[in-house]
Amino acid sequence: MKKERAKRKTSARVSPAKGKAAKHDDFLTDLANLARMGEVDQGKESLGDRIRRVREMRGLTIKDLSSRTGIDIDTLERTESGEMSPALGQLARLGRALDMKMGYFISPGIDKLMTVVRKGERPPISRYGEMESMRYGYFYESLAPEKADRLMEPFIVTLVPTDTEEFSAHAGQEFVYVLEGEMKVQVGDRVDFLKPGDAVYYDSNQPHLVRCVGTNVTKVLAVLYTGSK
Repeated sequence: MKKERAKRKTSARVSPAKGKAAKHDDFLTDLANLARMGEVDQGKESLGDRIRRVREMRGLTIKDLSSRTGIDIDTLERTESGEMSPALGQLARLGRALDMKMGYFISPGIDKLMTVVRKGERPPISRYGEMESMRYGYFYESLAPEKADRLMEPFIVTLVPTDTEEFSAHAGQEFVYVLEGEMKVQVGDRVDFLKPGDAVYYDSNQPHLVRCVGTNVTKVLAVLYTGSK
């Protein structure tokens, strides 16, 4: 009987600890706790650094992350090393696989009610670096990098002429408004062409692509909602 009571007491002591462990994901998605836990100056971290740090804190290998996202290992390794930046669709899949909002990898942001981004304060993020990015169809500029815990991700996306048609699919929805140039959009089997002033809204869990039409660049306002918590 004494042994049974001792077991029950031990079990009661262990149970709260288990309760705390169950909140591990919430702890990691709290940006303040994440910074303290890694003692990181987030302003000096690159996108690849953030992905690697969160992956390691989740106890995942590159192979695990590749399996969860469908992104090949070489691309993930190049991303973490800073050799390339992932496509927006890949960032959305990384966020979901790592239980983080995709925007955290672009910039953790600051806990403010409102943030303003001036025209000259949004450095473009190229898919594969300055020279190679032109081959892959676009680069993007975040319009809200300083807002923490954001639910939407607004971007100015510059589409450049390319022969590459790269489809993407990830959770959530996307809204695209054409500012200049002409854009081809395909969602599933449906194809349409948009000009300045035209807009499209679609479920991004369907295979989709947007690309420049003709020889001139196209600029669009794109707002992504990935459904990540």
